[in-house]
Amino acid sequence: MEQPTGWRKSRYSSNNTACVEVGALADGAAVRDTKDRAAGFFVADRGQWSAFVSAVKAGRFER
Repeated sequence: MEQPTGWRKSRYSSNNTACVEVGALADGAAVRDTKDRAAGFFVADRGQWSAFVSAVKAGRFER
């Protein structure tokens, strides 16, 4: 399995305890919990990741 590279934490996480990191893959992205990196990560292909990012930007996940 391809290993993600360039892990980065969301700039919206700041000092929040509910943080995630995103890593780059050749055809998408991987996401993991910063508090439990050993638990692994989930993978989204390029289309799935693009749809997710668009939904976040559109406010579909706002509380």
